[in-house]
Amino acid sequence: MLVPTSHVACVGAGTIGGGWTAHFLARGLQVKAYDPSPTALERLLRQVEVAWPNLERLGIAARAGLNNLQLHDSIDEVLSDAMFVQESAPEILNLKRAVLSEIDRLVDPSVIIGSSTSGLLLTDMTTNCLHPERIVIGHPFNPPYLVPLVEVVGGEQTSPQALEQARSFYEAMNKTVIVLDKEIPGFVANRLQEALWREALHMVKAGEATAEQIDLAIEHGPGIRWATMGPFQIAHLAGGPDGIAGSMRRFGSELKDPWTRMSAPAYSEDLIHQIAEQCDRIVGSRSYEILVEERDRHIVDTLASKQASSGDQLVL
Repeated sequence: MLVPTSHVACVGAGTIGGGWTAHFLARGLQVKAYDPSPTALERLLRQVEVAWPNLERLGIAARAGLNNLQLHDSIDEVLSDAMFVQESAPEILNLKRAVLSEIDRLVDPSVIIGSSTSGLLLTDMTTNCLHPERIVIGHPFNPPYLVPLVEVVGGEQTSPQALEQARSFYEAMNKTVIVLDKEIPGFVANRLQEALWREALHMVKAGEATAEQIDLAIEHGPGIRWATMGPFQIAHLAGGPDGIAGSMRRFGSELKDPWTRMSAPAYSEDLIHQIAEQCDRIVGSRSYEILVEERDRHIVDTLASKQASSGDQLVL
């Protein structure tokens, strides 16, 4: 599937598009990137350069290098002869429709188009496309160049062949792929993240906990376990010899009350200001670049530790 003279086209060079670009480069591919913003491509190059040391630490393909990246100010040049397209435009439905329809018009119908959307439905985004059957959602987790997960989702007109081709491509990129059985808003991982985010917002708004307390609780509590096992496996162990059935019977009634608060509080200016002030205290004087480096270093440490303990091939 990977033709030596072909390339991956990255349309959109923001945080996610730049992350995809870094990942594809680390896997040894030729990458052409496009973004209509006059400053986006310069920021993209900087993002890839910042990501590269951690990618090298994890292990990059023998033919990988920043010299495999071409930056273009024309979408036609980026899409010409592309063997796969990764779209990462902003999360605005009408904009996604316009970008995907333009990509769909310019690339051969046999080429798979993956959208990095984190919550929009593919059926809604492809209403203006001539070949929606070859378009899928390929939702990464940030940063895409380190976190292995990609959620692949089809729309009402996506063909099974396109889903399988997308799965094969992302797995060839050393990604852990979930192909969803149904098209649902938010997919799987974001739905789970949002449940935690809703509770965090409620606790801050009600004065029950600060942003710092919540971050410490996750970072030094369940977050450590979640890096090794998913919630069902953890619940299975909590049940002891009786497994998850015993755990659910034992703790189900006691946990009912916290489950009653399911809707998210409104993003009022007061709540935004309250959380921003608390987050500023957590971050302190650390710049965005320093925080990214810290996050990436910790992710690499975790991935390397999991690889060492399991003996499995490291997944990027």
